[in-house]
Amino acid sequence: MNRACRGASNGFVTKLARTLVVLVSLAAAGGARGAEPDAARACAEAVVRRVQARYDGIQDLSARFEQTTQSVTLGEAAPAPVLSARGAVVFAKPGRMRWSYEEPEPSLVVTDGATLWIYDPRAAEVQKMAVEGAFLSGAAIQFLLGQGDLLAEFEVESRDCLEARAAAREVRLELRPRKPATYERLVLVADASSGEVQETTVQDLFGNVTRVRIEDVRTNQGPGPELFVFQVPVGVRVLELPPAPSGSLPQ
Repeated sequence: MNRACRGASNGFVTKLARTLVVLVSLAAAGGARGAEPDAARACAEAVVRRVQARYDGIQDLSARFEQTTQSVTLGEAAPAPVLSARGAVVFAKPGRMRWSYEEPEPSLVVTDGATLWIYDPRAAEVQKMAVEGAFLSGAAIQFLLGQGDLLAEFEVESRDCLEARAAAREVRLELRPRKPATYERLVLVADASSGEVQETTVQDLFGNVTRVRIEDVRTNQGPGPELFVFQVPVGVRVLELPPAPSGSLPQ
């Protein structure tokens, strides 16, 4: 992160970490004629049930991740540059996660389910925010944390489900929240047979898009609770942020 970036609204790590997940625009709704739309919907819902069952059945997950974020720049015609980052992530029930950013600069996002920390070691600064279960269950991480019913909370579509399932390849699932939310659409790319998610994309109400691709996934490794506790290093400034709105991602 640029050393000159300070405060709750500045800095490279803030742009990335505040749109964690978690998370490409929703493809225009189209579909086959006759009975095929019903078959496609049934296919998509079946894959979502596999996704739900898979993540309901695990206690923790660790993986390598690659994250890209494109933010809307108001008042400018040219699109904003795409920011990229890589690192490792660990999720554990209930509501705990740790994002260790390695590239392009080291940073850390960690929560024990009650407090969220966003640490920028180069700036010697950490942002602290109180969170609730509703906050952590928002958008693409809710199924990983075991807090939410995808079919109950989202309308599900897939333009390629039947073809992808027949070809034994990844299915692209497009989800729209049934109730008002701070994000507009969510896309999951999942294995049709196992329900394992390889990629998530979230677009917020302002048009900002964040994609996360995960690999080298391991489950039920039993990480200790200390992994999700942040100890403020000596000399690091703590910025207290207001609690996140219910059901939102950091903005």
